[in-house]
Amino acid sequence: QVQLVESGGGLVQAGGSLRLSCAASGSTFSINAMGWYRQAPGKQRELVAAISSDGSTKYADSVKGRFTISRDNAKNTIYLQMNSLKPEDTAVYYCNAGAKAHGDYVPYDYWGQGTQVTVSS
Repeated sequence: QVQLVESGGGLVQAGGSLRLSCAASGSTFSINAMGWYRQAPGKQRELVAAISSDGSTKYADSVKGRFTISRDNAKNTIYLQMNSLKPEDTAVYYCNAGAKAHGDYVPYDYWGQGTQVTVSS
């Protein structure tokens, strides 16, 4: 069993920054990758960024160059640094635990509670 607790969402102006955190607890031994998803009203949930146990990362084209995913193994925590935020980034952001397979991120059914990110124009 894995529990994920997210924090760091909020309201910012366009061009601003936010840093999201996701702390994992429980039986995390088999987790070899984690990722951030987001879902805006009326849209599908999409993968924003993922990081694997070897430190490799991947990003959605829409956030590449603006967002950075990182990890702190000692704290069992991942982060999403979001810079140059745009109104289009407004969504609920979810942390996920999963795995990397054939270069793709595969989500397991372990999700954070979601944290709202709102970017005003």
